[in-house]
Amino acid sequence: MIEETLKDAEGRMKKTEEVLRRELATVRTGRASPALLEGTTVDYYGTPTPLNQLAGITAPEPHLVVVQPWDKGSIPAIEKGILKSDLGLTPSNDGSVIRLPIPALTEQRRKELVRLVHKRVEEDRVALRNVRRDALEHLRRALKNKEISEDEERRAQERLERLTEKAIVEVDKVGELKEAEILEI
Repeated sequence: MIEETLKDAEGRMKKTEEVLRRELATVRTGRASPALLEGTTVDYYGTPTPLNQLAGITAPEPHLVVVQPWDKGSIPAIEKGILKSDLGLTPSNDGSVIRLPIPALTEQRRKELVRLVHKRVEEDRVALRNVRRDALEHLRRALKNKEISEDEERRAQERLERLTEKAIVEVDKVGELKEAEILEI
């Protein structure tokens, strides 16, 4: 019972970290990456559709992302979707592909992005603490129902605390790496 609770908490903490990694991959760093367009949706014939389902996305150069739609008629909709996204990129097309030049980041924009990264990392820390709280409640309930002893509960709490600290260190490390990537010129 204790093992199940701790395994569940550990799995949820790992998922939280994976979500953070995916979210931070979409944060622009001045370097081209297909992940920049991961969350972009396009109004395709009245249906919001993820861009990666409508086109191939590549980064052939460090400062260029190329979007090659499978349906040439969707180019205007894709351009509109990119303009609506909060990426701040201006698409240009030649009738068959859309090119997105990635401009160098200004110092002010870098600081804004770092603040955004800090905010997302803090949200993840809160999520990790919520997972810990849920697991602690589960352990306390088991103790109250006399399914486990006080000693077992205390040991499980200590293990849970170590798991939480380890997960928070990992999340902080992910945030620091992204921050260094953003500040790198």
